[in-house]
Amino acid sequence: MSPKSRAEYYRKRRETIGQFSVPMSREKLKALTEKLKKQNKTKTQWLNEKIDEELGQ
Repeated sequence: MSPKSRAEYYRKRRETIGQFSVPMSREKLKALTEKLKKQNKTKTQWLNEKIDEELGQ
């Protein structure tokens, strides 16, 4: 991928995708990661499910 097309790709991506980041204890993060691994889910999948629940979708 050429640098120009790469830059364009990320520019378009930033128009539709946002970042959500929060600090948390490593212990809690490790426990969540292990639980999600057993459920075969990513953190993104899990968070999207929780957000949908909160928004009533």
